[in-house]
Amino acid sequence: MAKKRTGTKVAKGSAASKSARSSKSNARAPKRYEDEESEEEPSSGGSPLQASMDDSDDDSGNGAFTDDNKGWLKIKGNKGPDGDDEEDEEEDEEMDEIERKAMEIDAEKELEAKEAQEELQRERSDKNSKFHLPTAEELALDDDRVVPPSELRDRIESIISVLSNFKFDREEGRSRSDYTTQLEADLSDYFGYLPELIALFLKMLSPREALEFLDASDKPRPLVIRTNTLKARRKDLAQALIKRGINLDPLSNWSKVGLKIYESTVPVGATPEYLAGHYMLQSAASMCPVMSLSPLPGERVLDMSAAPGGKTTYIAQLMKNQGVVVANDLKSERQKATVANLHRLGVRNVVAVCNDGSSYPKVMGNFDRVLLDAPCSGLGVISRDQSIKVQRTVRDIERTAHLQKKLLLAAVDSVNAKSKTGGIVVYSTCSVSVQENEQVVQYMLGKRDVKLVDAGLPFGQEGYTRYQERRFHPSLKMTRRFYPHVHNMDGFYVAKFKKISNRKLEDTGKEEEEEEEEKGGKGSKKKKRVEEEVEDDDDEEEGSDVEGSAGEFGSAELVIDDDDFDSAGGGA
Repeated sequence: MAKKRTGTKVAKGSAASKSARSSKSNARAPKRYEDEESEEEPSSGGSPLQASMDDSDDDSGNGAFTDDNKGWLKIKGNKGPDGDDEEDEEEDEEMDEIERKAMEIDAEKELEAKEAQEELQRERSDKNSKFHLPTAEELALDDDRVVPPSELRDRIESIISVLSNFKFDREEGRSRSDYTTQLEADLSDYFGYLPELIALFLKMLSPREALEFLDASDKPRPLVIRTNTLKARRKDLAQALIKRGINLDPLSNWSKVGLKIYESTVPVGATPEYLAGHYMLQSAASMCPVMSLSPLPGERVLDMSAAPGGKTTYIAQLMKNQGVVVANDLKSERQKATVANLHRLGVRNVVAVCNDGSSYPKVMGNFDRVLLDAPCSGLGVISRDQSIKVQRTVRDIERTAHLQKKLLLAAVDSVNAKSKTGGIVVYSTCSVSVQENEQVVQYMLGKRDVKLVDAGLPFGQEGYTRYQERRFHPSLKMTRRFYPHVHNMDGFYVAKFKKISNRKLEDTGKEEEEEEEEKGGKGSKKKKRVEEEVEDDDDEEEGSDVEGSAGEFGSAELVIDDDDFDSAGGGA
């Protein structure tokens, strides 16, 4: 049966071999088998034993070409019967598939190399070709169409790139002012600011940093809550809020009470924990002035601008409900929110009052510490109120700076320099303008016997000691600035004063010197110490001197009346 099956397959294989691949089979057939057959033909008439031996030899010879050896033996260079042909065809198909994939991969590599070469050539051509700043005639053509924001953004990036390497990238015959003027106009159109505010930012920051600041001011800041340690611990509060579907993390290493919330399935301001007073919604930046103030239990502290009570409750929390905190605000409507938060958070050592901040210390004084989070232009919290972009002007900033100087004088006069634990005044704003920050601090150093001390904050950038043509006291390095694009916080400024004595300083020649320096001349500087009571004649001279030094920004004139300032002071 085995021979019959084998013979059938051999015959079948021979037919297939003749029809499909006769030429290859003839070429690959072993010659030695042909010679043996030719030698056996003459001996066909031998003995039966020889015939049987020949039959066995034929059988064994034919067995070398049957399918019995297919599983373990393959003769090199020889195509087998039908089964081998099928395998060869499958192998050919597999090889064709592999070759096709290899060719596709090679084609992709060639395409990538070609694209990379084209991009390299394009970059080289772009590098060799300078950015063309539009002329006045070209800009006039844009008045009839709406310039796409993408086009404005590309032009802003190109101008900033030129300004960063102005010597080599500028066009012939174009000055730096041409580029900065166009940059101000494009930034104003792209972000929706008043042009004078853009000019103010470009004076403070480099073009690249100003762009980053404007970008960050359009993005919302992370939602932050402050744990009320009078009622709860941060760890327990975090676990309770996580169970309610709130995704949060600790704020940072510098805060032991802050929690940063990423997302929430429930209103953060309406949870049972919030209603029970376990936490307060408060931005990370507004915690910094209280941390700098560092009130101690048992002290007398004044929060001169307290509403809606975020900083006041934090002060009481650090004082562990011991001592006295006076929470002052000008508007009684705002104090309603302060009182509500005091009750909800379990604060018991705060007295809420409504007075004009400049009336201190006539109302009350001799505080150990005073916190003045002064009213400001809000240029650091534009992400919360986009209307600031078009509502704030440089004139508004000057008026605000005038009020800030007035309030800071009253705050310093309200502190007792002889306090054993305090004598500290912290001044803060939510603005980034120099006029509301460094200039106010510099003014205070010339008017009262105070010095700047370390703010006690482990992060933040140093305050300016040089700005445009102005030079500030070197100790302003100890003040701290916070930016949205650097710290992912609201723009903020913090300065910490230590009151040396209860006397006042009268800087009679300072304003005259600044006025003469602006004109290119040199002035003399005189400083003397006087007692708290200042004569009316001296007050009038100071007022006229300050008027002469106003108007740093544009043609706006800032009039400061020191009579109002000194009227806020009495005996500290």
